[in-house]
Amino acid sequence: MADELHRLTAHEARKLLSNREVSSVELTQAVLDRIAAVDDRLGAYLTVSDELALAQAADADTSLSNGGGGLLTGVPVSVKDNMCTKGIRTTCGSRMLETFVPPYDGHVISRLRDAGAVLIGKTNMDEFAMGSSVEHSAFKPTHNPWALDRVPGGSSGGSAAAIAADEAIIALGSDTGGSIRQPASLCGVVGLKPTYGRVSRYGLVAFGSSLDQIGPITKDVRDCALMLNVISGHDERDATSVEMDVPDFTEALTGDIKGLRVGVVDEYLPDDLDAGVRGVAEAALAELESLGASIERGVSLPNTKYALACYYIIAPSEASANLARYDGVKYGYSYQDGDSMWANMDGTRQHGFGDEVKRRIMLGTYTLSTGYYDAYYLKALKVRTLIRQEFDEAFERFDVLFGLVSPTPAFRLGEKTDDPFEMYLSDVFTLPTNIAGIPGMSLPAGFVEQDGQLLPVGIQLLAKPFDEASILRTAYAYEQATSWHTERPPG
Repeated sequence: MADELHRLTAHEARKLLSNREVSSVELTQAVLDRIAAVDDRLGAYLTVSDELALAQAADADTSLSNGGGGLLTGVPVSVKDNMCTKGIRTTCGSRMLETFVPPYDGHVISRLRDAGAVLIGKTNMDEFAMGSSVEHSAFKPTHNPWALDRVPGGSSGGSAAAIAADEAIIALGSDTGGSIRQPASLCGVVGLKPTYGRVSRYGLVAFGSSLDQIGPITKDVRDCALMLNVISGHDERDATSVEMDVPDFTEALTGDIKGLRVGVVDEYLPDDLDAGVRGVAEAALAELESLGASIERGVSLPNTKYALACYYIIAPSEASANLARYDGVKYGYSYQDGDSMWANMDGTRQHGFGDEVKRRIMLGTYTLSTGYYDAYYLKALKVRTLIRQEFDEAFERFDVLFGLVSPTPAFRLGEKTDDPFEMYLSDVFTLPTNIAGIPGMSLPAGFVEQDGQLLPVGIQLLAKPFDEASILRTAYAYEQATSWHTERPPG
């Protein structure tokens, strides 16, 4: 059994731990052994906290022996490397923060500690969460466990790859424009972006402050609900954190979706899709219908076509403001070979930031500059309102909206790095969700074959604000009727 422990889900592990059939030290060591065996070729982790994890596991065993414990006591968790972890390096995948060790825990990290989780390590990501492939990490790319010559998606690709390859039991990512859902789709795991304001952003290194949200990346839907229970709730340190009661999300996992109204969004299932990818979506719809859901096709969200332009005005604008704090004075990388303070500041940003981050800072600075603010940023905010209104109108008719997460399965490493716009199109189905602030999930739904490689495809489920329960209810019913979530990459 010991050589299979890393394959457990969090709820399976928690049951074994509670029954004292396995110890947290054994489980944690099994995951650490798995990382040692496969991560050299995957690159999912930037930091593995071996000693701390085993110490936390020993504490968890003591707690369990005394009849205590929280929802995740003894369960190894990996965390995207843009969440502050006290005493553990937090790099954001950037040379700018290569040696930064936060003096405090982010809110979600505190929640994980309170729940008894074991922090196994920090996962790789696109620098400052700006990317869709983890090829923009300053340290190394992450490889897709299903096909090592392909990307895992981004920017939370390290967390998704770690879960797909059983290098963690459960994980956290962040989603600014699809950065949880797109890698979850490309790696064949479950990923949920909660409603904006559901989870505190305190301690999440900011990219686009009105778009960022932390969420779970997991092996199945029950784990997703479990993690959402742990991290949700009001935090007075985050002004955008919403003060409202948090339900027990596991209660939504009934398996019954009879009468559920599902709207199929035309813009997320376009006519020019790859036949294999479309086939996965059509099979998923047929399964939902067989389970009793009411499927209505032809739902149009016409302002979706403006979402890409809207996002790439708002997000870089916010990034240009958020990243202004990296000046080489207070913390992080500091260039010291210039002949003046200003030269040192220029050198810090020249050598500390990668090309994609510089590209977005320049784009954001331009759109916020005198003479362009009204033409670009203000207009993007108006489009954002229109996109939100379309979703509001759709959710008056439907409980859940259905579409794809990505127009393609995982693409090859290096295939899109020379064409930023082509890379940005990878998120065309996910960006509107962040713009509107609604919850969205990627759920494994099948595979397509390309060049002899079997590649995962995920479907996307969306719901009205703070109705994650409807997404989880739908996803769980579908998952229990299929076996896609049990598939694991070879090796």
